[in-house]
Amino acid sequence: MDNSDNPTTIMCTVLAIDHSNLFYRACSLCERTLPDTPNSQCGFCNNFNHSSSKRFFRLLVAIAVDTKVLNVICFDRAARILFGCSADEFFDFAKIHPFASANAGKALEGEMFRMTLSKPKNGNAQHLRAVSILPLRTGFQPAIETLKELYGVRASS
Repeated sequence: MDNSDNPTTIMCTVLAIDHSNLFYRACSLCERTLPDTPNSQCGFCNNFNHSSSKRFFRLLVAIAVDTKVLNVICFDRAARILFGCSADEFFDFAKIHPFASANAGKALEGEMFRMTLSKPKNGNAQHLRAVSILPLRTGFQPAIETLKELYGVRASS
């Protein structure tokens, strides 16, 4: 990736996904990140109602590009392409199927994508951001579809 601030589009292969921390919680009112402590109030809008908070994806993904390996962050919009569902939907699925997160990573390993990467706007951030993701394989199936087949879960009608 070059040193400019312009997004760069690359072809890559997913090597691994860190499945230990796929989500973060956000305030239902202002959508700012919430602390991990239960019953804490939103520091931005002072909302105490965490029962209506939302989960968003934040994936750390190792990708192979030409002759190097990059670690990139996929936030919710890009991660939904890989997973095929919302973070809340995947969280609920993973509660019933405890190894779903690890198996989702395995299902996506080796898949090829066209990714548009950008440098983080936050000066403290250390990883490139995946702004957009486009599967390159015609028969690509998001992780949730592969997992539903693996666990024998029927599609809801």
